[in-house]
Amino acid sequence: MYLQKISLINFKNIASQSFDFQQKINCFVGNNGVGKTNVLDAIYYLSFAKSYFNSVAVQNIKHGEGFFMVEGDYLLDNRKEKIVCSLKRGQKKILKRNGKNYEKFSEHIGELPLVIISPADRDLVTDGSDTRRKFIDGVISQQNKSYLQDLIAYNKVLSQRNALLKYFAANRTFDALNLSVYDDQLSDFGSRIYEVRKAFLATFIPIFNEKYQIISSDKEQVNLLYKSQLNDFSIKELLRKSLEKDKILQYTSAGIHKDDLSFEIGDFPIKKFGSQGQQKSYLIALKLAQFQFIKQQSKVIPILLLDDIFDKLDEQRVLQIINLVNNDEFGQIFITDTHSERTENIVKQSNKPYQIFKL
Repeated sequence: MYLQKISLINFKNIASQSFDFQQKINCFVGNNGVGKTNVLDAIYYLSFAKSYFNSVAVQNIKHGEGFFMVEGDYLLDNRKEKIVCSLKRGQKKILKRNGKNYEKFSEHIGELPLVIISPADRDLVTDGSDTRRKFIDGVISQQNKSYLQDLIAYNKVLSQRNALLKYFAANRTFDALNLSVYDDQLSDFGSRIYEVRKAFLATFIPIFNEKYQIISSDKEQVNLLYKSQLNDFSIKELLRKSLEKDKILQYTSAGIHKDDLSFEIGDFPIKKFGSQGQQKSYLIALKLAQFQFIKQQSKVIPILLLDDIFDKLDEQRVLQIINLVNNDEFGQIFITDTHSERTENIVKQSNKPYQIFKL
């Protein structure tokens, strides 16, 4: 699979521009603020129908304009595919494949597998558990549609249960039977989600450890641990134990929506004890493990977006990343960098066909 061409109209700071791409390595170089990352985000949009960097869709429309459109031409299993994503102010976003509208965007997830590595990934280290859960869910959902449907259903029921708890508090009432309907549904969906996450991490963690050791040249040991309340109790038990607390808080305080990942270097949190280079290496290893996992599961080589990843890494770690990319396990790669000379020197070492766009 590869992206042959992309056309952007009114997307972020880009008024109108098209790019024809090389099948292997494509680089965007230029000063900060010229729109390098925006091109990568447009490519991301075609796979996920949303921005990687800004969840408010209307803010991706160029300032002063009424709409944006991103159009991509792909070659997928020797057939051509055209994906178009567009949004007009005040209207719903539209996603089309070969001229046909998607009714549910979730049907598109996983059709064009993609992995992005970006400075914005640092949120995985610094932010709360919801960011790390989104990472797990994003990896699994690209190759497991039933998991994605369970996740959507779980979140819908969770929202309904929370609304009911608020209703009980506002009206000083309680209906155990009504609540049990939601508890049963949360238990069904949540138990399945937990089992899939557990199985996924059992496969994923060894891949991650292997990638980190390569990037760091075996200099340090890292750990990735799955933290879930379901490791000790069933959802039914958790909901029963937390009922009185939930009635006071007016929301559901236990369940798979509280799962987390613990990022460690040695036996210590990497957030507190890892250097910037170690944190960046950790995040790159996470994403390269994501790439390998999706490739193994989907039998399709994902597109890889590398946004400004060579900043704050020493030369040895950069070289190890290039050695990883140098083998044939990777397909089409997009790179952004502020230093055109550095980029060219790096991609030359890959011995793969490349193209450099100066923005």
